[in-house]
Amino acid sequence: MTTMLSEEARLCETVLFIENQPLSIDRITELTGVRPDRVEDALQELQEDYRERGSGLMLTEDEDLYSFSPSPDLYPQLKQNYGRKVDKRLSRAALETLAIVAYKQPVTRKEIKEIRGVDSDSIVKLLREKEYIKVVGRSSIQGHPCLYSTTRKFLFEFKLTSIADLPRLSEVDRKRFEKEDEEDEEEEEALPVSETETGEVESIDLSGDDIPERRSGRKKRTEEEPKETENGGNEEKSE
Repeated sequence: MTTMLSEEARLCETVLFIENQPLSIDRITELTGVRPDRVEDALQELQEDYRERGSGLMLTEDEDLYSFSPSPDLYPQLKQNYGRKVDKRLSRAALETLAIVAYKQPVTRKEIKEIRGVDSDSIVKLLREKEYIKVVGRSSIQGHPCLYSTTRKFLFEFKLTSIADLPRLSEVDRKRFEKEDEEDEEEEEALPVSETETGEVESIDLSGDDIPERRSGRKKRTEEEPKETENGGNEEKSE
């Protein structure tokens, strides 16, 4: 016997179907008139119902936005007709940046820039707008820059079931990534703990120009210390 969905769940399901785009809880509340807490319960009810029935669709959440997507086990049958040819819509630079995110995720903009050798901020923004990558958190290093990873849309349009299905890196690319990892470790060790910033930041300077400046300041202080010691030594000698 099939269990009847609650009225709230049916309303949310209908709105998601009609709008045909990812919606936030606030937007669903606005369109249905259902309280936010009841909308959350309704969405959970929908997720469980679709899963228990083994439906061809599933209700997914991505950055607090809800939408319907095909069940992953159907990807092999769907990808030939519905997997978009993204390689014809993205530039070579965008594909290169997307590949870096895919293989090194989670990754910061600074890491992407150092691997590519050029500034990639505009391309990262483009890939976010096209929903191929998303922010998944913040790094613990100085400045707490955003960390980026690929999305479910990336997997679907590149005909992948999971990140594990990515082709193996060439020897040249693997060495590029390993070199970057080594440089990151050295930089983290060089940063003084007392200068590490904490908390959320509204804007982030991704150029890294402030790091050499702080290091040079630390070096200057180090050079001044022997001078003081030398003076002290001279005074002792004169005495």
